Amino acid sequence: MNLSTVFTKQHVSIFLIWLFHVSGILGIIYSNASWFVRATPLNLLLSFGLLLINLKRDQKALGLLFLCFVVGMAAEILGVRYGLIFGEYSYGAVLGPKVFEVPWLIGINWCILTFITGSIAAFFSNSFWLKTLLGVGLMLTLDLVIEPVAPVLDFWTFSEGLASVHNYVGWAFVAFPLQMGFHHWKIQIDGPFPFHLFILQFLFFTILLFKINSIGI
Repeated sequence: MNLSTVFTKQHVSIFLIWLFHVSGILGIIYSNASWFVRATPLNLLLSFGLLLINLKRDQKALGLLFLCFVVGMAAEILGVRYGLIFGEYSYGAVLGPKVFEVPWLIGINWCILTFITGSIAAFFSNSFWLKTLLGVGLMLTLDLVIEPVAPVLDFWTFSEGLASVHNYVGWAFVAFPLQMGFHHWKIQIDGPFPFHLFILQFLFFTILLFKINSIGI
C-alpha cells in the first residue's frame, strides 16, 4: 500500500462521515426529522465500514472487534432484560432488528466507540493505564451527550426518565476491559479518521441537545 493510496482512502473516509453527519444534523433540525432519524442505522454502518477500511486488520484487531461486539451485546441484554449494569431501560424501533430486545447495531456501536476512543487515547499517551483511563473517559463523554437525546430520537428510554449515575458507572465497567484489550494488543488505525468521527459524534448529539425543545420529532 503506497502513500497516495492511504492518503486518498483517509480523506474519502473523512469526507463521507462529515457529509453524513452534517446532513443528519441539518435534516433533523430543519427538514424531515423522522426520515433522517430512521437513517441512523445507515450512518452507523457507514461509520463502521469506514473504520474497517482504515483499521490495520490483523488477527488481534479482528478478535477485539468480535470481543467488543459480544461483550457490548451481552451487557446490553443484561441491562434491558434484567436491569443490570446500566439500569432499567428499553430500546425503541429506530435502531433496527433486535436480538433479545437489543438492536444488533448496538454491538457495532460498542466496536466503533471502543476503537475510535482507544486510538485517540493512544495518540496522547504511551502509558498503558493512562491511555486506558483516557479511552474510558472519552467513551463516557460521548455517552453524556447521547443520553439526553436518545429518548427523543427513540433510540432507548430509561424507566426513570433520564439515565442515572448507575448507567455511567456501568459504561465505565464495560468499557474498561475493552480499552485494556485495545492498548494491550496495540490496535492501529490509519490517520486522523478516529478524531474526526469522535468530534462529529460529539457535535451531532451536542447540537441536538441544544435544539431538543424545537426539533419536534
